[in-house]
Amino acid sequence: MTTEIEVKTPLTEDILATIHTGDRFFISGVMYTGRDAAHARMVQALAEGKPPPFDIKGQVIYFVGPSPARPGRPIGAAGPTTSYRMDPYSPQLICKGLKGMIGKGPRGKEVKDAMVKYKAIYCAATGGGAALLSKCIKKADVIAYEDLGPEAVRRIVVERFPVICINDIYGGDLYEQAQKEYALESKYF
Repeated sequence: MTTEIEVKTPLTEDILATIHTGDRFFISGVMYTGRDAAHARMVQALAEGKPPPFDIKGQVIYFVGPSPARPGRPIGAAGPTTSYRMDPYSPQLICKGLKGMIGKGPRGKEVKDAMVKYKAIYCAATGGGAALLSKCIKKADVIAYEDLGPEAVRRIVVERFPVICINDIYGGDLYEQAQKEYALESKYF
């Protein structure tokens, strides 16, 4: 029997110490959305000595550009965006206190190094399940960069948002681990 792990935001180092590569869990609480255009603006603001549009310490950013909301819904389809597009910006945000990122696909070495150094994690959400993932989002408000449309920064409230840890604070990488395991198994076939 599998234990269901529930994690509440904001994330702390105590919480992150219990999460390991391959763990599946649910996130509830406040998260923020942003893709590459929003990330570029946040990093530019930091470079200019200005604060980002929200207090980044302990927060989670979901890499998503949701579709428009249908009547009665807070958000439209909300599937993860390919994460490597945020790689040029993520280390600066992690350094400032960002503790979690959600997207799809692997991350670069600089991002993984920053996650270990500053204690942050990267999780994957299921690609192709955008309509189902949007049901976990109970509230969504644009808080910055409205001109970016779907790429605007939103404050979202989530309930039991399902993720799997790809990179933990210990340097684990689920994608690399799975490739090694597959290579071992495939030599016997």
